[in-house]
Amino acid sequence: MRHSRNTFVELVEVALRELPAPLVQYLDGVVIDVEPSPDRRACRDGRVDDPRGLLGLYHGRPLTHRSVEEEVSLPDRITLYQRNVERMCPTREHLIGEVRKTVLHEIGHHFGLDEDDLAELGYE
Repeated sequence: MRHSRNTFVELVEVALRELPAPLVQYLDGVVIDVEPSPDRRACRDGRVDDPRGLLGLYHGRPLTHRSVEEEVSLPDRITLYQRNVERMCPTREHLIGEVRKTVLHEIGHHFGLDEDDLAELGYE
């Protein structure tokens, strides 16, 4: 099921608006991008062999690994790969749920959760 980029971005924005207010303050400065599909570098960074399996990727240093003494660096970034997410979803309802889950998964990495933690929470 394919949608326009604008429609997909709107689904990402809805997922972000549904975040609990106390968490939103910790996302200040995090850039969230939508790209059609991952390139080779993203697959390497995401440690996947098949580019179709990468739905999103967190680029940055998790909050749990930071110090107040650190210098300011480039903003953290979350990238969602539209075509890969769409490929998994036979219906719009499924797409809405998968976008939400992927957004929460990548935000979880920003908060220092690893893949096992996210799986335990149901965001695998």
